[in-house]
Amino acid sequence: MSEVLSPTVKKPFYSVVDEIVYDEATILKRVGELARRIERDYRGRDLMVVGILKGAFVFTCDLIRNLATPVSLDFISVSRYHPRRDQGRVRLLKDLQEEITGRHVLLVEDIIDTGLTAHSLLGLLGRRKPASIRICTLLDRRDLRLVEVPIRYVGFQASGAFLIGYGLDYQDRYRNLPFIASMDLDAARLRVSQSGEPERENLLVYRAG
Repeated sequence: MSEVLSPTVKKPFYSVVDEIVYDEATILKRVGELARRIERDYRGRDLMVVGILKGAFVFTCDLIRNLATPVSLDFISVSRYHPRRDQGRVRLLKDLQEEITGRHVLLVEDIIDTGLTAHSLLGLLGRRKPASIRICTLLDRRDLRLVEVPIRYVGFQASGAFLIGYGLDYQDRYRNLPFIASMDLDAARLRVSQSGEPERENLLVYRAG
């Protein structure tokens, strides 16, 4: 782990953070840029922003705070578990509270990799006949794509490293980091084993789309 991390990474995270990929200032600047594009595209329209829990909640909240136009907000939660990365059905854990029929929907993701989760959500929400549905993702990892999905807004391109922070997690931890960092998985597994909690291996593959 680089010495340069010490001023910005709090001590409990020293052992798991390998390298800061996108710092807080860079993320917030990009969120502002995305918000201005969204404002222009949806000017005069009834926009509903739908964040995908849990990973996209930080990004979603910062995004709507940067929108200088009234929007509706809702959240949806799904899971997809299967021993094989290219299979598995999406299970709906939390549905929307609001109706989306006839409304313009912006689906907000933390990271899209295989595209399977995003593709399933487009099908699920599309059957409810919104006026339009588009995707905004903080991170796009195209090298893992199995199903092509139309992504309108992309924050950053992601490499193959396992990433944590700004909503991204490992074993439901580290979402509260204000930046996006690559992770030392061996150190993280050691912390989990020392905590006495079982490790959920499948989250490594299926935490995102």
